[in-house]
Amino acid sequence: MTSPPPEPTPPAQPEAAAARGGQYAVGETPPTRGAAPEPEVPPARKEPPAVEQPTGAPGTDRVLWGAARHSGGRAAAILVCSVGAALAALAEPAVLGRSLDLLLAGSADAPRWVALCGALIAAEVALDALVALLTGTTNARSTAWLRHRALGRLLAASPHHAAARFAPGDLATRLTANATEAGTVPATAASALATVLPPLGALVALLLIDLWTAAAFLTGVPLLVLLLRAFARTSSDTVSRYQRVQSGMADRLLEALAGARTIAAAGTVAHERRRVLATLPELDTEGRTMWRVYGRAVARSGVLMPLLVCVVLAVGGARLASGALGVGELVAASRYAALAAGVGSVAAALGGLVRGRAAARRTGELLALPAVPHGAETLPADGTGTLELRGVTVVRDGVAVLRGIDLRVPGGATAAVVGRSGAGKSLLAAVAGRLADPDEGYVLLDGVRLDRVEPGQLRREVGHAFSRPALFGTTVGASIAFGADLPGPAAVRSAARAAGADGFVVRLPDGYDTPLADAPLSGGELQRLGLARAFAHAGRLLILDDAMSGLDTVTQRQVERALAHDVRPGTRLVVAHRLSSAARADLVVWLDGGRVRAVGPHRTLWRDPAYRAVFTAAGAEEG
Repeated sequence: MTSPPPEPTPPAQPEAAAARGGQYAVGETPPTRGAAPEPEVPPARKEPPAVEQPTGAPGTDRVLWGAARHSGGRAAAILVCSVGAALAALAEPAVLGRSLDLLLAGSADAPRWVALCGALIAAEVALDALVALLTGTTNARSTAWLRHRALGRLLAASPHHAAARFAPGDLATRLTANATEAGTVPATAASALATVLPPLGALVALLLIDLWTAAAFLTGVPLLVLLLRAFARTSSDTVSRYQRVQSGMADRLLEALAGARTIAAAGTVAHERRRVLATLPELDTEGRTMWRVYGRAVARSGVLMPLLVCVVLAVGGARLASGALGVGELVAASRYAALAAGVGSVAAALGGLVRGRAAARRTGELLALPAVPHGAETLPADGTGTLELRGVTVVRDGVAVLRGIDLRVPGGATAAVVGRSGAGKSLLAAVAGRLADPDEGYVLLDGVRLDRVEPGQLRREVGHAFSRPALFGTTVGASIAFGADLPGPAAVRSAARAAGADGFVVRLPDGYDTPLADAPLSGGELQRLGLARAFAHAGRLLILDDAMSGLDTVTQRQVERALAHDVRPGTRLVVAHRLSSAARADLVVWLDGGRVRAVGPHRTLWRDPAYRAVFTAAGAEEG
């Protein structure tokens, strides 16, 4: 359904102006008496909160079915080859027994049966080798598919949803170890039928050869069924607990690695080692329990099955002595008893399925993250970047961090967002650039709601620079060009000059072609590369979230001058802490406790002592 166009921006209301300390934004005029009230603003569509993926079968099985469909051809080939190998194994005892009888009788047909027995053995070996090859490729494809889907949903979700649900170490474990184990399920399930087929087929063959030998074997089957059932139930719980503890340890390890310099400076290496490894005893307990359960099941089946084979041989020998069985039939019966005893190997396949299913549940929980919705509307070609926030409220953990924000930044203007720590400046910047959606209200750019803009155009027209930029790409130049559109070398270098980065980049061993791993960067240099990337992709709206905090005053002034003259013209929203940044902006948005306390030129707001107090430290530093 096509969304209705947003209503034109009405003049500011007295209540809104009062909430901003009586100040009006640049371009706003006080309303005349008796002006029509602003129409009620419908709330923006709320982004649904992340919900826990059901731990039961349906959600997990959907993930596994998707992986199985992705590798359906190879899984089917595994099934066919496994069944072929199982059928060859089932035919071998009968052919071997028949060959033995014919050889003892001196029949002319004996060589043909011996050749058939050799062919069956060769076919079984060849099919088993093919199954091993197909299993490896299927596991790799299924694992890659699971990681691709989970990572795609993670990146498509709102960053704060992902951060609230999953710690970094937990995410790494789900996308690596858990995805790898879950990726084995399609191949394991495909070959599971072949695991069960020889024991069942051997039991049927025993019944056809001699009812007494079959009855002797069946006496131990109920015990085996109870053993496998208990193994599956206990193993599933233990594996889930082991994977959960493993993820927690990985998360603490990542925290320690990220803060390695702080830990070394504080002299708390031993304390951090104990913190990271605090759950190692629990991991050890769960791991030992997991393998104890598996070992107990294998040991019991390993004792039970040979005993049943011995019983079958004893009964078969008695039947041979009485003349009820021939020599070939006894050999076949003994071979089939050994195959039927292989039902104990089902425990290994069952254990693999249990571990893979538990891992799939953890990887599949990433798919429960809600993707950020997008529309298909386009921004007007002649737009200048007018930014509007109407009734924007953002709630985090039940607390309104931003409350009823009404703001208009005219196209081409530079707006500095100031306020004390915790006032909501970075969150306002994230909402303005649609890195987060408001719980109430909406954001417009040139009259179009951001949640209705086509995502490709949204990211081309709204740029961001952060205080701690993350660089992607193999080289320094590639990290500046990184984005939806790739600028050429000339544009990359121009952006670097505007950000004050060209000087130190050209001094690197290979200049812009220097690998990032070989380019030691200070905090300020890293920030300048982040600015260069933002400048290279600058659209009609550029948001700088404390992106110049690591620059000295002179460099910041140079970057601001280049931003005004050498970068694509547009609207700038600057989260500022320095007095100079606010003084040079066209207007200042003063946040206080999640509300807009005032909007206006810096020189006007400077008359308010409370506003001056925001810059007390900066004013003392900058004189």
